[in-house]
Amino acid sequence: MKLIVALMLFPSFLWADTFKHLTSDTALSRAEVISLTSHAVLEFFEGGQSRYSVGGSYSYTYQGGGTAFGRFAVEQDGMVCITYRNGRDRCDRFVRSHGRLVMLTQDGQRFAIRP
Repeated sequence: MKLIVALMLFPSFLWADTFKHLTSDTALSRAEVISLTSHAVLEFFEGGQSRYSVGGSYSYTYQGGGTAFGRFAVEQDGMVCITYRNGRDRCDRFVRSHGRLVMLTQDGQRFAIRP
């Protein structure tokens, strides 16, 4: 029975860490992501703001107010993984696309970052 459950879950593991890249996307290197997140506040066009701090602290402030707090780490492949205080976590990738900086989420969303 355990084998059947494991085999049923196996395909979901294959897609769990996939990002929807466009052909025009160029992923940022780890060094570029570290530079981007060093002492940085990234503003998104929809009004939210991500704040990355030197010690690994992270916060996201929603456009309408309210802030989610957590910790972030830049992985070897440049992926940024965040663990929130509420126990949730997620990983993002940063790419250049058509002259813009864009954050990709694992669930397929794309968020353009204000210059």
